[in-house]
Amino acid sequence: MIANARCIAAALALSAPLATPAVAATWSDTFLGYRYGTQFHEPNNTKDVRKHVLQFTHASGYGLGQNFVNLDVLQSDKNDPISGGDSGATEFYLTYRHQLHMSKLFERSFASGPIRDLAFTAGFDLNTKNTRFAPRKRLLVVGPTIKFDVPGFLDVSLLAGKEWNHCGLGAPACPEASIGFDPQLILSAAWGIPFQAGPLPLKFQGFINYNTAKGRDYAGVKTEPETLMRTSLMADVGQMTGSRKNTLLMGVGYEMWLNKFGNHANAAGVTKPGINTYAPTLQLEWHF
Repeated sequence: MIANARCIAAALALSAPLATPAVAATWSDTFLGYRYGTQFHEPNNTKDVRKHVLQFTHASGYGLGQNFVNLDVLQSDKNDPISGGDSGATEFYLTYRHQLHMSKLFERSFASGPIRDLAFTAGFDLNTKNTRFAPRKRLLVVGPTIKFDVPGFLDVSLLAGKEWNHCGLGAPACPEASIGFDPQLILSAAWGIPFQAGPLPLKFQGFINYNTAKGRDYAGVKTEPETLMRTSLMADVGQMTGSRKNTLLMGVGYEMWLNKFGNHANAAGVTKPGINTYAPTLQLEWHF
């Protein structure tokens, strides 16, 4: 587990944008976050799982586009145990996305009606978790993005994805320990929209991904389309208390995850437990 954590830390360091004279950041936003919920689920697990999630997020722009890096460290309770023990599992999940903005690349405006700009997006996801399943997700994505003209941002992307992963359960559950899934399409929307509700400075933020099926899993069972949404309504507590705007945010969120990891039924055609999550969360962000 320590080696996997070091690999993810190294990938995070390599993927972060470098503020050199050639690629200087024109804007940036970095924060540490925390979210907590008690109703998470895991495939083939009938129990509710309580999770504490620490989050590091960095977004920044430069002359031709922007970068986004997010690392989640998810700590489960004992209902989602580590391999060979009864304490809660730990998961690291790293996401990196890079956008090239067409208006900057071609030095002309692509704005039209509600569209602010067009972009080309590429990136990757990496994960590791110390359960018996022992996943090691490697996902590459690439595709076009529409950037809408709203307060804050609203990006909608259609990405081609290719995933490689690992299952440590062994036969008969996973006759193949490592597998490259079929290519899939990912329809993705991400948003962060600030607004004022009377005296309250608020922000509605989140993302939703719809992933098409990605072929057969480790046991040869067909995967199903997968939907993941995380969204939150955050209050700018720092601004409300007379401090700097967009420094300390607190709020509530919600995670909906359907057919998690493409799971649906087992080889006998019986629907697996734990494949869907509907989890309210409490959330906190400190921007610096």
